[in-house]
Amino acid sequence: MILFPAIDIRGGKCVRLIQGDYDQEIIYNDSPVAMAKEWERQGAEYIHVVDLDGAKTGDSLNKTAIEQMAKSVRVPIQVGGGIRTMDAIDSHIANGVSRVIIGTAAIEDPQFVGDAVAKYDRKIAVSIDARNGFVATNGWTETSDVKAIDLLLRLADIGVKTVVYTDILKDGMLLGPNFIELQMMNEASGIDIIASGGVSTERDIAKLREMNLYGAIIGKALYEGNLSLETVMGAYANE
Repeated sequence: MILFPAIDIRGGKCVRLIQGDYDQEIIYNDSPVAMAKEWERQGAEYIHVVDLDGAKTGDSLNKTAIEQMAKSVRVPIQVGGGIRTMDAIDSHIANGVSRVIIGTAAIEDPQFVGDAVAKYDRKIAVSIDARNGFVATNGWTETSDVKAIDLLLRLADIGVKTVVYTDILKDGMLLGPNFIELQMMNEASGIDIIASGGVSTERDIAKLREMNLYGAIIGKALYEGNLSLETVMGAYANE
């Protein structure tokens, strides 16, 4: 299972939001590039980046910072947040991003997702952000009437290979992932599932590995010191 340290960017800085609330922000580092280099130093195999400004507005306000990150580290990075056009995908891929994550557009424009997968295959992932089992959109500010499991099955039909599944009510709370929903999503299709939200202890990581998930994103637990990426990666290497 791949562990993805998360870097959420807002206003050009590395921040964390609590349950996606833009009014509850903590700035952890003024330089996302420096943060990416630090995670690489600690053994990260892959870095997860979210453009929070883009997720809310659809505009890639942090495009330059993301490009600098991709060019400053040797490990791959995946990027999501406001990816709603093929031009945005083309730009990220051209700038060195390894995988682009489509969010809101997966509901609003499934044809776009299909076209993106046809063009870039495994370089495209889709983010399913759910609140009480229903998909949230536009930077988590709206909740749709689409069930997360139904969207997953649609994405499988389109040919999507990777999904980032976030339980919003777990995000930033350090209370552990929603293992039940993750298990259901992981068993529903052949799509690779990346768990996001609530991963906060080594026990959480061990349980997700036992569930045979493709990956897990760790955010606040790293920034608050509940988990050490270096320690966890070191334990992986010794297995």
